Amino acid sequence: MRQKGRDIFREFLATVSGRKIRTLGYLPRWIIFLIDVFIVSVASIVTFCIISALNVVFNDSLNTPLRYLAVILTNAAFFLIFRTYAGIIRHSTFIDGVKLLVSTTASFLFLFILNLLSPVLLGEKLFLNTGLFVNHIISFLLLFLFRILVKYIFERYMHHEDKKRLVKAVIYGADANAISVANALRTEMPARFRLLGFIDKFHRSKTSKSILNLPIVSQTKNVHVILRAMKADALIIAEKSLTREEVVSIVEECLEYNFKVYTVPLITDWEDEQQISKKVKTFEIEDLLERKPIVLDMKSISGQLQGMTIMITGAAGSIGSEITRQVLEFGPRKIIMLDQAETPLHSLKLEISSLSKRTEIISVLADIRSRDILERVFANYRPDVLYHAAAYKHVPLIEENPEQAIFTNIMGTKCLADLSLQYGVKRFVMVSTDKAVNPSSVMGASKRIAEKYVQSLQFHNGDNVDGTKFITTRFGNVLGSNGSIVPLFTKQILEGGPLTITHPDIIRYFMTIPEACQLVLEAGAMGKGGEIFIFDMGKPVKILDLAKKMIRLAGYKPDKDIEIKVIGLRPGEKLYEELLNDTSKTLPTHNLKIMIAEDDCEEYETVDRMILDLFEAVSGNSNEIIVSKMKKIVPEFKSMNSVFATLDQ
Repeated sequence: MRQKGRDIFREFLATVSGRKIRTLGYLPRWIIFLIDVFIVSVASIVTFCIISALNVVFNDSLNTPLRYLAVILTNAAFFLIFRTYAGIIRHSTFIDGVKLLVSTTASFLFLFILNLLSPVLLGEKLFLNTGLFVNHIISFLLLFLFRILVKYIFERYMHHEDKKRLVKAVIYGADANAISVANALRTEMPARFRLLGFIDKFHRSKTSKSILNLPIVSQTKNVHVILRAMKADALIIAEKSLTREEVVSIVEECLEYNFKVYTVPLITDWEDEQQISKKVKTFEIEDLLERKPIVLDMKSISGQLQGMTIMITGAAGSIGSEITRQVLEFGPRKIIMLDQAETPLHSLKLEISSLSKRTEIISVLADIRSRDILERVFANYRPDVLYHAAAYKHVPLIEENPEQAIFTNIMGTKCLADLSLQYGVKRFVMVSTDKAVNPSSVMGASKRIAEKYVQSLQFHNGDNVDGTKFITTRFGNVLGSNGSIVPLFTKQILEGGPLTITHPDIIRYFMTIPEACQLVLEAGAMGKGGEIFIFDMGKPVKILDLAKKMIRLAGYKPDKDIEIKVIGLRPGEKLYEELLNDTSKTLPTHNLKIMIAEDDCEEYETVDRMILDLFEAVSGNSNEIIVSKMKKIVPEFKSMNSVFATLDQ
């Protein structure tokens, strides 16, 4: 009972102390300076007591008060010179200790030399050399001890109440990079982690070692076994020698056993601990894509873009805006950003204008369906290269509004392609989608019809060597793009679930936005005209697995903390996407991530006539008639989970 009372009192004292300390601001520098001077004064009194106890007989020209006052003033002067008071005591580091040592040693040497010269100048010594040395040692120790005590008190009680909420973490790695991360996290305010130790895959010795008073554990067992033994909640990967495959393997293992995983980039500026701690972040789903970095033919792309006028449609969208950012790096003369979304276009204009002063940035608020407005834009600015990223892309929404896909995805593309040919655009690069392959939705079919028109237009004008080169790029889902599955899952996780998937077996190919745009630029530069470039999308990802990984990355358990709910396939949606038609073949390029799809190309006159017929059908006809005409243009278009599936019977 008595022990329990002591524990309660100790807890109360610690809590009160923590609250008081928590409300303290940083002391002014002059107060720190006065405290240091006071400590030197205390050291002088202690020195006097020690020397007096030794019964040393010393005849000097100064009485005792003046002698020690001289010592105190000299130390104060060197405190000012070396600015020992400038540091924040609770965040004292090794550098602060060194500055104290240098300051007190400089004071001692100054007084010692003065004492050596005093017999010549004054006829007798001013100080006892032994007393100077003892005073120097005691002063430094007391000053250093003061800083250690303040630092300890703050570290011990500052977050006493919050220790239970700190994430118990182990750092993977034991090199200089890992040590810097550990140092930064231990001084981070407010603290996020309670470090338990290090895992070193290179350390195989049975003898125990430690860093920063934290144990180094040899990786003789699986990572999750070590974490469980250390009673950790999370792993911070700071080992710079790990390959991407090794990192993904460790992350997968941790997520499988419900451990949080954090990453930190390679640290080059180890002195800026605040910046280091800010770089420690949770893994994003993009970090788990098993992909190698893309190597671009920078010379070829630069030759196509530098000093040119570049036009980008759909510039305010996720793909268009990233293309704009990447194009800007190649030093074009002008960038024309065209979009119908006012606010996103305005925001992009502000962002891009701040990134470069050499390139003229022009924002055009326009709809690609309006040929008259587009013609004025082409006539005014005469673009050299056009990246066409404007499109309607949401499959279920377009399934309900097929006429809008025809107006934008087909008619808008036709307007842009025709005007590019008319005004001598050197390269027309169309951004398409894998949903155009064996389409099962109106959206996919509309993109396939646009592909057909652009390709046929190229071969129709193929004899003109200096004419427009029409190039199509085709890729799958883009992580983080507007309306994609990742932002949806993120929103659903923040709301506490459930995460909704359409089918447990559905799979998709994924790329990051920068990856997709890099390959668009590369394909646009290498194209000779008429090609449909497809990209290496890596391994297909099961959406159910993606949902589980995102839940675990957020620190929850699937189907326990957050439910995963199957809602059924949406109209026009299929279980898996393809990058090639059934009859298509691929040709390699110099970039292993880019291939050319060999699709059959129809005569321009035939495609143009069918598209014009489709435009006429839109006005006043039912969706069934409109979609049936689309199926005639694209025979492989078979509707799935849609009311239009009856048209295929």
